[in-house]
Amino acid sequence: MYSTLRSFIKSKADVDEVTLELICSSFSLVATKRNEILVDFYEVCKYYYFINKGCIRLYTTSKDGNENSRYFAFEGDFATALPSFIDQKPAQEFLQTIQKSELLVISRTDFYELVKTTPAFAKIYTEILELGFISAQKRIYGFQGFDALEKVKWIREHQPKILLKLSNKMEASYLGITPSTLSRIKLKL
Repeated sequence: MYSTLRSFIKSKADVDEVTLELICSSFSLVATKRNEILVDFYEVCKYYYFINKGCIRLYTTSKDGNENSRYFAFEGDFATALPSFIDQKPAQEFLQTIQKSELLVISRTDFYELVKTTPAFAKIYTEILELGFISAQKRIYGFQGFDALEKVKWIREHQPKILLKLSNKMEASYLGITPSTLSRIKLKL
């Protein structure tokens, strides 16, 4: 149940078995349904999630009801509604499982206790934040001025899991294009 998390931690920090067990024991296993909302738009986020199996997405909805996906986390990734998790204000976005998922969940209190008392976990948290920031910046700058074809090519090169594991509708919501445009582009590639 914790093998994926253990591998992730070992890949990011030099930890002994006692520290590894301490970190893992702070997480609980949660099984979710497909399309389960983990954090609602007006809800304060109280948990950080590690995806053992499945996929999570962060998204918002526009005034006309269109979904705009901001982030996808797959097996072996961490995910949360980070601004809400940090400042304890309403999320103003949705955190949702895309498929039946197996998540390892840690409360905000336990998470920050580990960050404060366990240097290896603090290092991992810093790396998660840095990689998330870099990924977001690359996407923002990569998409500026790109037409739909260039966006799909960029995603194929930099975030291929999105094109391999998600529906056209979700991919399109991440790219900011319509599903029909995405389908036409995929036929050209």
